[in-house]
Amino acid sequence: MRLDKYLKVSRIIKRRSIANDACDAGRISVNGRVQRASYAVKAGDIIEVQLGESVKKYKVTAISESPKKEDAAKMYETL
Repeated sequence: MRLDKYLKVSRIIKRRSIANDACDAGRISVNGRVQRASYAVKAGDIIEVQLGESVKKYKVTAISESPKKEDAAKMYETL
């Protein structure tokens, strides 16, 4: 699954266009490297999101194309 789509589906970022813009601006890194929106996310990846002053890290635990709202939080683990 693409990085921008994963961020939207897992509800880390609310809109895919915002996730895409964040990737283009270099504010999203995976496993310590800045990645483009087209990066293929895999289970076990560490995603670092920098929005404004805050930096948050997430570990990908599962990938699902269309999870329910309750299951979206189970797709990642906050570090």
